[in-house]
Amino acid sequence: MSRFDGRAADPGSYRDRRSEGAFGGGSRAFATPSKADASAAADLDGLPRFEKNFYVESPAVAGMTEDEVDAYRRRREITVEGRDVPKPVREFRDVGFPEYVLQEITKAGFVEPTPIQSQGWPMALRGRDLIGIAETGSGKTLAYLLPAIVHVNAQPILAPGDGPIVLVLAPTRELAVQIQQEATKFGASSKIKSTCIYGGVPKGPQVRDLQKGVEIVIATPGRLIDMIESHHTNLRRVTYLVLDEADRMLDMGFEPQIKKIVSQIRPDRQTLYWSATWPKEVEQLARNFLFDPYKVTIGSEDLKANHAIVQHVDILSESQKYNKLVNLLEDIMDGSRILIFMDTKKGCDQITRQLRMDGWPALSIHGDKSQAERDWVLSEFKSGKSPIMTATDVAARGLDVKDVKYVINYDFPGSLEDYVHRIGRTGRAGAKGTAYTFFTAANARFAKELINILEEAGQKVSSELAAMGRGAPPPSSGYRDRYRGYGGGRSWS
Repeated sequence: MSRFDGRAADPGSYRDRRSEGAFGGGSRAFATPSKADASAAADLDGLPRFEKNFYVESPAVAGMTEDEVDAYRRRREITVEGRDVPKPVREFRDVGFPEYVLQEITKAGFVEPTPIQSQGWPMALRGRDLIGIAETGSGKTLAYLLPAIVHVNAQPILAPGDGPIVLVLAPTRELAVQIQQEATKFGASSKIKSTCIYGGVPKGPQVRDLQKGVEIVIATPGRLIDMIESHHTNLRRVTYLVLDEADRMLDMGFEPQIKKIVSQIRPDRQTLYWSATWPKEVEQLARNFLFDPYKVTIGSEDLKANHAIVQHVDILSESQKYNKLVNLLEDIMDGSRILIFMDTKKGCDQITRQLRMDGWPALSIHGDKSQAERDWVLSEFKSGKSPIMTATDVAARGLDVKDVKYVINYDFPGSLEDYVHRIGRTGRAGAKGTAYTFFTAANARFAKELINILEEAGQKVSSELAAMGRGAPPPSSGYRDRYRGYGGGRSWS
C-alpha cells in the first residue's frame, strides 16, 4: 500500500490552534497554549503538511438513527462530549480500517469492538484531539494504536535523520514494553517499525533502533529526554502523540518531563490523552496540551471497580497477615496465576522469601530489580512456571498478563485509585476474577470510600468494615477467619 492517502485533507488539519479553545462547544474553555506552543506555531510554515483525517462513515453507521445511537451508548455505558461527535461503530468492518489492519484483528480473534474502541476509533480517525477515560483492561491500547498505524501509512516515508511519526508516552517500562508488543503485532503487515525507549537497560540497542529510523516510539519520559538531549532522536516528525495513563504519570511526578517533551512537538499534532480517572490535575494537564478535543468516558468518571471482579475484604491485625495469606493460598491455589501486592520493596522481598521457604512457587517484581530480572520474573509468571508473583505498585498498571485469576492486597495501597488499578489486574477482557484485601486499623481512613466502591459494584460489605466506615474502631480480637485449615509449609511440584 502507498504511504500516501488520496482522500481530501481535513480543512482543519493545519489550522492555527491558538485560535481554538472551546471544550465540547461548551463553557469549559481550554487554557491558552504555552509559550513553547506559540513558539512552535511560529515555525509551522517550515514544516511539511500532513494528513490526519481518514474517517469515512460507513452506510451502516450513517443509517443509525439518533435513538439507536443513544440506546447503543447507554447499553455500553459510553458518554461523549465535544463538537460534531461521530456515531459509534458496532462492527469492525464499519470502522473503515484498511484490509491489512482488519486481517490482524481477525487473526487476534476479536469478536466486536470494546466500548472505548467503538467510540474512540471514529474520533481518532477524524484527526481531532481525544480524551479517553476508561478503566484498565478496556482495550484502549488498540483504540489508539490502530488509528496510529493508519496515520503512519498516510505520511511520507522517513528520511535519514528523521525521528518518529507516532510518539506514545507511558509511565512504566512494563507498560511501554506491552504497548510495543501490540504495535509490532499490528504494524508488521505494513512494515511499520517501532521501538521501546526506557531506563534501567543499556542504551546501545535503543540508540541503534532510533538511528535506523522507526515510525513509532513508545517511551517513558526520562529516558526519552535523555535520548533527545544526546541527539539520538528528535521530535520534528511527530504528528500523532499519545499520553497513556496520564493520571499515573502525574502520580509519579512526570509532569515537568511531559511538558518538556510536548514543547518540542509541532502544535498542529493530533494528541490522544488516556486516563483511568479524571481528577483536577489530569484535567488541567489536558487543558495545556489539547485543543477542541472529543471526550469519551466509559462507565462513570467516579472511581469504580470492574464489576467482573468479586471483592473480599478481611479486617485483621498486621501480625495475622502472613498466616491469613497462607490459609488463603491453601484454599485457592490450583495452578492459576495469583498476584500479591505489597507496599514496600523490602516487604515484597521478605514475604516472597518466606513463601518460598514454605514451599510456595513465588517470585517478586519491584523497582529495585534490574530490567533483566524483571523481564525474567514476568516471563516465569506469564508462562505459569511460577504462578505466584508478589509486586509493588510498579506492576499495578499496565501489567497485561492473561488469566490472572486472583489478586491479593497484602498491604492496602495508599489511595483508592491504586486499589482499583491493582484489582484490575484480574477480570480482564471479559473474564471473571477475584480480589482479596487485607484491611487493618491503620487503613481505617479509607473505609468509607472503600465501602462506596464495594457497594457500587454490588459486593457484600462486612459488619466490621461497615462499622469502621462509620468511624468505629476495628475489633481487637475474634476476627472471622474465612480460610480454615492452616497447615504450615508445603511442597510444590
